[in-house]
Amino acid sequence: MSREPSIHDRQRHLVHAILKKLIEKLRGHGTAEDAASQRDFYLFKVLRTHVLPLTNCAFNKSGDRFITGSYDRTCKVFDTDSGNELLSLEGHRNVVYAIAFNNPFGDKIVTASFDRSCKLWDANTGHLCNTYIGHELEIVCVDTNPSDGSNIATGSMDRTGRIWDAETGVCLHTLKGHGAEIISLQYDTYGKYVITGSFDNTVRLWDVRHGRSIREFIGHTGEISSARLNFQVSVY
Repeated sequence: MSREPSIHDRQRHLVHAILKKLIEKLRGHGTAEDAASQRDFYLFKVLRTHVLPLTNCAFNKSGDRFITGSYDRTCKVFDTDSGNELLSLEGHRNVVYAIAFNNPFGDKIVTASFDRSCKLWDANTGHLCNTYIGHELEIVCVDTNPSDGSNIATGSMDRTGRIWDAETGVCLHTLKGHGAEIISLQYDTYGKYVITGSFDNTVRLWDVRHGRSIREFIGHTGEISSARLNFQVSVY
């Protein structure tokens, strides 16, 4: 308090009370009022609309909509607050396994399927914008370029990743180098790099512009099930 001129001696009791409350929270001994506020977290809704098990779900950036993928070969769009089904995206011929909004924009939805194709949909109308075909086996992970949405990355059981031009559907690069299935991938913040995780026990960092592996991370002794990048700092 002696170093902070804005805190006067008459406020000493208030500062003590605030500090005491913070200490209690850190120790896990909150007041009855705190316990009541924690009860604000509760089961909001249970939605049962797919006829077969779900494979994945994802929110748009604002959180007012979310999507689900299913073994019933569809992706459904829901309103978060009401739980109402807004759209059913139908067109895949096998399991819809990986799904994503093109966040932060949220006006498009990407679906990837065991039918070896990836599809781009209008998130507001459900219109099919494009289909990306080229993988030889099931597609199990997908992500969109967060900087401008200009390209889409897919990972497959065929041991490759692909970078697609979102508008034309052209495959810009095939990411080759993993010795087993690619089951996780993600763009960095600026859309310049993609990270992939594989059942070959390694992670690779790729230059999206050239489709080149620029770094390999080795150390796991078993299959890698997920790999994520820090969105606050781009990886180089």
